[in-house]
Amino acid sequence: MSDRATLIDAFLAQAGWGQIPRTLVAGDASNRRYERLSRGAGDTVILMDAPPEKGEDVRPFVQITNHLRAAGLSAPQIYAQDEHQGFLLIEDLGDDLFARVMKDRPALETPLYQASIDVLIHLHRTPTPDLPRYDADVTTKLAALAYDWYQRGTKGAIDTSAKAAFERAFHTCLAPLDSVPPVLIQRDYHAENLIWLPDRDGPRRVGLLDYQDAMLGHPAYDLVSIAQDARRDVSDDMATDMVQRYLDATGIDAEAFKTAYAVLGIQRNMRILGVFARLSMAYGKPHYVDLIPRVWGHIQTNLAHPALSTVAPLILAALPVPTPALLQRLKDQCATIPLP
Repeated sequence: MSDRATLIDAFLAQAGWGQIPRTLVAGDASNRRYERLSRGAGDTVILMDAPPEKGEDVRPFVQITNHLRAAGLSAPQIYAQDEHQGFLLIEDLGDDLFARVMKDRPALETPLYQASIDVLIHLHRTPTPDLPRYDADVTTKLAALAYDWYQRGTKGAIDTSAKAAFERAFHTCLAPLDSVPPVLIQRDYHAENLIWLPDRDGPRRVGLLDYQDAMLGHPAYDLVSIAQDARRDVSDDMATDMVQRYLDATGIDAEAFKTAYAVLGIQRNMRILGVFARLSMAYGKPHYVDLIPRVWGHIQTNLAHPALSTVAPLILAALPVPTPALLQRLKDQCATIPLP
């Protein structure tokens, strides 16, 4: 038995869940693992295993969980925690991920997406916790991951001059958004991180997951995250309806919000483009490459906005269209490029 397995057994025993069978629920793009423990008759909990030696830290998850629950939202209750070893025992919200429910019952797509927007409306009306800002300086650097990994993987090298030109122009686009009062942004708010809980009321019908990287940022960010999903197709009409639902409820200036939505759409999707290439090339997870064409489609859509007229030619000149051959090139470099 490994040292980590021994630590898990000790944690579970102390929490009153020792010697209970465990089944893997999911791993994700990080080094976290989730396992379900069941005593039968619906008595279940989830073990989060987040190894600190692999760069994981459960403390942000605990902080944001407490904030979301205090705001009246359905983040999982924490039953036991060992922040030093990286273990949490949390409420089991079930398996009805939005993506799964919408696939099995397409008629629920509209009400589920409406419920997801209602969560954001509710959350954005609550006071914010003390968190770092997802400001123009931070977001510009993260968007440039597309050059560090996607450009490098598809073209064989990073064009540092092109990257610098992009960063200068894009920072100018992002900077005005910093003047908008920030809200808590979960940053991975999409259909595979939301759980349908129809027996609960109002915004509590949406179970929340994977929000440990939350920061303070523009209100449009999580809307971009769910409406421009990297993992499933969302129709243009559905995305438009989600934005309009948010605008109708908040009274925010529509033109300014839609501009921010497009600018943050570029930021988020450029970051994801780089992250997905990195997950293949550095971490040995080539299946993320298959999602890149959808991400590229979001980039093209956002670049059509007039606010991005100075950025569009820089991106399109430096980053190639993800053809099947280029996607295969990224896969061929799987786990061959070490992190800097």
